[in-house]
Amino acid sequence: MKQLILLLTISISGTLSAQTGPEVTSWIQNLTGETGYGSIETNVQQVQYSAANVYVTCTCIPGYDIGPWNANPNTPVNQNFCFKITRNPVENTGTKTATGLGHIAVWSNGVSAFNAKDAMSYNNQNIWYRNAYYFEGQSFDECLGHPAPNGEYHHHVNPTCLYDDTDSTQHSPIIGYAFDGFPIYGAWGFANANGTGAIHRMRSSYRNRTITDRTTLPDGTVLQANQYGPTIAAAPLGAYLEDYEYVQGFGDLDEHNGRFSVTPDYPNGIYAYFVTLDDALEPVYPYFIGPTYYGTVQQGNTGPQSAHNVPSEPVTTYVPDTSGATALAEDISRNMGIGPNPATDYLLVDFSRTTGKANKIELFSMQGALLRSIENPSITERIPMHSLSYGVYFIRIQTSTGSVITRKLVKS
Repeated sequence: MKQLILLLTISISGTLSAQTGPEVTSWIQNLTGETGYGSIETNVQQVQYSAANVYVTCTCIPGYDIGPWNANPNTPVNQNFCFKITRNPVENTGTKTATGLGHIAVWSNGVSAFNAKDAMSYNNQNIWYRNAYYFEGQSFDECLGHPAPNGEYHHHVNPTCLYDDTDSTQHSPIIGYAFDGFPIYGAWGFANANGTGAIHRMRSSYRNRTITDRTTLPDGTVLQANQYGPTIAAAPLGAYLEDYEYVQGFGDLDEHNGRFSVTPDYPNGIYAYFVTLDDALEPVYPYFIGPTYYGTVQQGNTGPQSAHNVPSEPVTTYVPDTSGATALAEDISRNMGIGPNPATDYLLVDFSRTTGKANKIELFSMQGALLRSIENPSITERIPMHSLSYGVYFIRIQTSTGSVITRKLVKS
């Protein structure tokens, strides 16, 4: 029998921090099956990672109470999301990618983050876009979130129940990741980007334009009469996104609402977005990410029906502070037999030399489609392969502690 080369290791929080990092360890995992709104499991159910990506499986339901939503008929439902976050974010040096409708980031508890728009524009002309905080704010609950028509609970602004946004004594924690892979922090950071200075509320560099009518755009474009926005008397400045202008140096942050910063999690510095609030701790535009991302956005998270990624690469499951999980996973990884490889008619998975127990075996195609699933496998499990096409597949072994081991194999 030819055993596959071990592709992954299992780690526990604090034991392999260099291999994991904040993008792996910052998620709020639900390890006990706790349920929340609608009896749905809360927070993040699983975090998997490779050298390149982190996969965050979540329901989009937080671990704190949510609702009610005034004048909002929608109901939160389990979204069964799996967000894919790159571990190697880079600046997009070309045309910046706009933050579109729907989720643009994910909070650390697995809840979706939306941009500042409410998906409507004045007279449906796609010129004057409505600010969700102004037009939909009355439907936000005490945590400043509400459900979309598809049942996706989300925040357009500061997720106030996720962290202590009143704590001005220490740097805010990472509270999410944008889909370009850069972290999102709460409202408080170091005064200086090099990590020095007092703790400081991060200030947006956007402000209301000094206009008395909506006949021009922030870039100076003069509109035709049929493209004018509503009067200021009908909707105050700030009700539409085009009411704002970016002024370099007006605040602490750039046009994306971030800056390169030394932070407690990234002592060597990283580009990071920040939540922006005013003196009264009320949300300030653009709230956490500007109209465009700073970095390169990978596919899989944005657009209709997105965020249902299945890893098509070997991944490790991150299990925070679970005693014995690492030892069990390493025992199974080291001592189980899988073969032959390449396989032809069948694949034999042999646990006779392991002391741990496997709860599930799953076989996936290279595209991430689940082909076989075996609950409570036998000591030796024979998996038919003769009906499968030639190519590369992934086999995933789940242990009794929830750790996951993934191996690659070839059907010839």
